[in-house]
Amino acid sequence: MAYVGTYSSPLRDMPPTQVDLPPGNGRGIHLFQVDRTTGAVTPSGVYELGTSPSCLALNAAGTRLYSTNETDLVGEGNQGTVSAFAINRIDGQLTLLNTVRSGGAGPTYASIHPSGRFVLVANYFSGGVAVLPILPDGRLGTATDIKHDSGAVGPKKATHAPPGSFAFSGHERTHAHMIEADPSGRFVLHVDLGLDRIFVWKFDEDSGVLIPNEPHAVSLPPGDGPRHFFFHPNGRWCYSLQEEGSNIVLFDYDAANGRLASRQTISSLPPGFAGSNFCSEIKVSGDGRFVYAGNRLHDSIGIFSVGNNGELTFVGDEWTRGNYPRSFSFDPTSQFLYSCNQRGDNIAVFRVDRNTGRLVFTGHYIPVGNPSIIVFLDLAKAA
Repeated sequence: MAYVGTYSSPLRDMPPTQVDLPPGNGRGIHLFQVDRTTGAVTPSGVYELGTSPSCLALNAAGTRLYSTNETDLVGEGNQGTVSAFAINRIDGQLTLLNTVRSGGAGPTYASIHPSGRFVLVANYFSGGVAVLPILPDGRLGTATDIKHDSGAVGPKKATHAPPGSFAFSGHERTHAHMIEADPSGRFVLHVDLGLDRIFVWKFDEDSGVLIPNEPHAVSLPPGDGPRHFFFHPNGRWCYSLQEEGSNIVLFDYDAANGRLASRQTISSLPPGFAGSNFCSEIKVSGDGRFVYAGNRLHDSIGIFSVGNNGELTFVGDEWTRGNYPRSFSFDPTSQFLYSCNQRGDNIAVFRVDRNTGRLVFTGHYIPVGNPSIIVFLDLAKAA
């Protein structure tokens, strides 16, 4: 099964307070059955939501799905929400368990702590993060912790912007864009694009509370705007993608102390590029040999080989066959990569060359209004 989160406009039967930002062409969470051999998909229904479920996270058992609803007009304090769903192990259909406030406005990212007991949420519009407990039946409880980012906002011009770039997206205020635990679960990292910083927290698994690490943050070059990061399978390297600077920074990660030390900066774009670009997603292949980075406006996925010391070398790039690739994901076999082309209203499917890292378009397009994320579930394993 594949579940696709979208930007979706309010539905007719929803209260006027539940308004997504921005309005979109999606209908909520779109479901598909996936052909393992060709990568093609067959529609399997839609769970209709008018609140832009733009990020989805599956629990390890494959029995629960959690969605951030990227709104900012819910209840007092202009908050967004997060929803919990039960997954039918026979046909993959969803049943809503509950919806709770996200602890801030415009939740744009959610991940599940390795313990399986908490959902970690980044609230983009209000610039902060929250910890939501997962109850025994999979429902979500009230936040056990909420943190608000603060500090000096970076400049509008990115340090590493390509020549002629007018890329400016989030340096008017704080913007928490991603939150995720390190592989051990002892530390939690979150990025604030507006502050150009990656924050590191110790995580108290008993109370669900974030405690500032020492040092508490690392800074990226002014204006570059860290968006997403991804740990190498060895747990010793962390790759950070900067949205406005269009570059990747390699950090050595000290897992014992939760510390990051930068070692390499490389452009996400091909040599000679000029103009505006906004980076989106970064992933490391399951075998750790390649790093992939999404470029919006250039509408490509940059491909990089990983050296013995973790440093990256540009291999090439592949056109996404659609406008504004917000994110991409590998299927569970790592044979295929699916690019969510947000403004193109489609998902394009590529076969992955495991030897070279290059992507080959399969010819398969998936029509979905404003796709934001795609996640996969092997129902046989889930059962």
